[in-house]
Amino acid sequence: MVTFLSGGTGTPKLLDGAAAAFSPEETTVVANTGDDIELGGLFVSPDVDTLLFQGGGVLDRETWWGIDGDTHRTNTALSDIAAAAGLPDGPQYLPDDKQTAGRDLANWRRFSGTAEFMTIGDRDRAVHITRTSLLDQGQPLSEVTRRLADAFGLEIDLLPMSDDPVASLIHTDDGMMHFQEYWVAHRGEPTVETVEFRGSSHAEPAPGVREALEDTVVVGPSNPVTSIGPMLTLPGVADTLSQSTVVAVSPFLGDDAFSGPASDLMAAVNAPPSTEGLATTYPFADAFVIDETDDATFDRPTIQTDIRIDSADDAARVSRAVKDAIDLVT
Repeated sequence: MVTFLSGGTGTPKLLDGAAAAFSPEETTVVANTGDDIELGGLFVSPDVDTLLFQGGGVLDRETWWGIDGDTHRTNTALSDIAAAAGLPDGPQYLPDDKQTAGRDLANWRRFSGTAEFMTIGDRDRAVHITRTSLLDQGQPLSEVTRRLADAFGLEIDLLPMSDDPVASLIHTDDGMMHFQEYWVAHRGEPTVETVEFRGSSHAEPAPGVREALEDTVVVGPSNPVTSIGPMLTLPGVADTLSQSTVVAVSPFLGDDAFSGPASDLMAAVNAPPSTEGLATTYPFADAFVIDETDDATFDRPTIQTDIRIDSADDAARVSRAVKDAIDLVT
């Protein structure tokens, strides 16, 4: 059995070829939920949805989010109505007293749907409506995710990291903002001062997560701070990982991140923004998989290969390197 920690696009890209080394029926994926938000009353779980759409064979692989060929009529209509009514665009938090009212799972991350600042496709929206409706019926996020995973025909076991609210909040020189506001609306331009995972100290891992982390764990090449970091701050997770076999795949080529704001965010949490910084962010890792051209050194076993993933064949190559790393430390 093997468990992947996933967020953003890095780990999903690796999962495209994971079957070359790991049986899907014996694979569990724990997904980050720190990026989740409530937008216009709908609960959106981007990192979970990428895995649902990937496993269901409908993922837009140009963007690595949303559904391939989806239409965006509702999103466009929302912008048109806002413009005609003289309503503001861009991210708009609901009032403070609304942030902790209503469904607890959305705490600290509630946005108005006016002029919807995230582009959500129409078929994609149907998933959010279904998820929100099931949550409002009293089902926990883990059960809702299981139902959606069955609906999309996933072969892997998919678990959200927690049924409780955790919000990745970025403190910047322009003020505090949710990660989605920072990355989607502001394109990662504000200077990051620090990162907060609000609610994580009181959240519990979702059912099955602790048990999954007792198996061999692969930390995929996702953003170490906002894609993987929220999971690591949940009570008991870091301790469990310290007792498990863990292999981490670098999201860096030396000092350069493959994508996203990983470098800026790692610097903000006092970790070297490079491959060698993984020793700081993942102190529990038993081995690392890094690029063949990377001169980073660790005091733990290291496997080097071409870690760029632009195709399923690339993902299979890196997955086999991960298996080699696991074999070194087990």
